[in-house]
Amino acid sequence: MTPDAAPDAGPGAGAAEGVDRIDVWLIPTDQPEPVVRALRALLDPAELARADGPDPRFGRRFTVAHGAVRLLAGARLGRDPARLVWRRGPHGKPEFDGIAVNQSASGALAAVALAEDRAVGVDVEEVRDARAAVRLARRYFPAAEAASVEADPLPAERFTELWCRREACVKAYGGRLVQGFGLPLAGPAPLLLADPGALGPGPCRIDDLPAPGPFRAALAAVGARPFQTRVRTWRMSNDHVMSDS
Repeated sequence: MTPDAAPDAGPGAGAAEGVDRIDVWLIPTDQPEPVVRALRALLDPAELARADGPDPRFGRRFTVAHGAVRLLAGARLGRDPARLVWRRGPHGKPEFDGIAVNQSASGALAAVALAEDRAVGVDVEEVRDARAAVRLARRYFPAAEAASVEADPLPAERFTELWCRREACVKAYGGRLVQGFGLPLAGPAPLLLADPGALGPGPCRIDDLPAPGPFRAALAAVGARPFQTRVRTWRMSNDHVMSDS
């Protein structure tokens, strides 16, 4: 079974000279049982252990997200997706040899970013309720950003947008979320963060991504070069027979 795509939701397929292209796939993780079984066959023992935890719905969604990531990375690298081996970067960030990959999941949606020669981070979040958004913004965001969330007519959407930017930046560096709480990430996207603070050397470029329904998403890439995203929706095609090898 192979990944397929809906029409591009982002810029054109090619990137201008001097601009990196980063591919992002949005993965609906509530899939029919035959798809879940097919993707489960691609997982390694550690992934299977996570999938077989106490929450069956989480396990199915985890299986779809991680199986789809293997299919996408395997297609990009020209390798058997079941034989890809995760490795850990200097700060524990999981990635495959030969390609920069990062993934995120929230509810029934996952996202994966794929790039060459550039560390990337992606985050997708389901929009929270307004009261929780204001409370969390006061606790974790710089004062000006927290005030902007509280004053926004749609505080939950504003909070989730800023949270996604923060998570994506932290994940691009393979850092800890607490290192991103004080970062100034307000303003129109795309934005250039000159100093990521404790996360590592800057700059870091960050952009919001299109996401369906109650979700928001963001992408970050370490380095000064601008990037262009190609955002597509993943689905499993029905005309491919998986090999047992």
